[in-house]
Amino acid sequence: MKARAAIFREIGGSLTIEEIDVDEPGPQEVRVRTAACGVCHSDLHFMQGNIAGPRPTVPGHEPAGIVESVGSEVRLVKPGDHVIACTSMFCGQCTQCMLGRLHLCTDRRPMRRRKGERPRLSQDGQELFQFADLSGFAELMLLHEKALVRIDDDIPLAQASLVGCGVTTGVGAALNTAKVTPGSSVVVFGAGGVGNSVIQGARIAGARQIIAVDIFPQKLEVAKGFGATHTILVGPQNPDLDPVKEIKKLSQGGVDFAFDAVGNATLASQCFYALAPRGLAVIVGAIPRGQTLTLEPGHFYVEKMITGSIMGSNRFHIEAPQYLELYRQGRLDLDSMITERMPLSEVNVALEAMSSGEVTRTVLTFD
Repeated sequence: MKARAAIFREIGGSLTIEEIDVDEPGPQEVRVRTAACGVCHSDLHFMQGNIAGPRPTVPGHEPAGIVESVGSEVRLVKPGDHVIACTSMFCGQCTQCMLGRLHLCTDRRPMRRRKGERPRLSQDGQELFQFADLSGFAELMLLHEKALVRIDDDIPLAQASLVGCGVTTGVGAALNTAKVTPGSSVVVFGAGGVGNSVIQGARIAGARQIIAVDIFPQKLEVAKGFGATHTILVGPQNPDLDPVKEIKKLSQGGVDFAFDAVGNATLASQCFYALAPRGLAVIVGAIPRGQTLTLEPGHFYVEKMITGSIMGSNRFHIEAPQYLELYRQGRLDLDSMITERMPLSEVNVALEAMSSGEVTRTVLTFD
């Protein structure tokens, strides 16, 4: 079946909108008509070469849509269902899956077509690769059923799409990876889509103090609406300020939890140094290849800890409906996270707006 899609061909290049072919679903596959797809920094990291992957590729990994058709063995969804998709697929048989860490699955082969089979996406007979095994920057997606979660029809699909990556990554980093505790103090470096999701997760967990740090004053104002109790402006507009000293001053000695929601080695080290004894620093953003994280070992003697977080340590099929119920209750704000809505044809504009810090999240919408 024909569909329009944004195709990425060269590192550093722009996306081009072209017509592609989307195959019929295999036994465990589902074809979804895309309704919305959030634009995430990971898409940009991939296009800049900081995340490895084959080309030509259709990016996009934060989608929601409506099921069009299903394969003969699909049991989780049916045609007409509203769904969100997530890259956290799982084989169910590797060691990490057997330990209950589905988000750390080490064998994605069962969720992909075998070599020699017809590709899911193609153009003039040439295979187009799926970014994150999803490819949401397209009018149609062809996915393994384990990538999908059915949602209630009354949830707006634009808002629901954010749960596919940014919200799950940020809220999950606070609730699952760090396990933020009631009454604790938190700092979040980066007040974009993921950072504001971390802030919301910390607020939901009952943190008493949530400090947002960013280089854009307008983003810090937005962060207050999501639950930040204090803000710190860093960067060119405040060059003499030491964020670690300011965080320790505001928190009276250091925070219990610190999050790098940008993906930067310098910020990750600042997270670590801003901790109180036995504090935990969590690297949420994707630090580009080639950067090195250097830490002074003396800080470990007060039992400070640092860890990574991939996709919010999620159990997507369980947590996505829970997050949407929190949205229904007004406890998780998805509406305010959408700064702009744009058609697929303006995807490069959306990427530029994200890169320049103009938006919290842009969502591509499909008619």
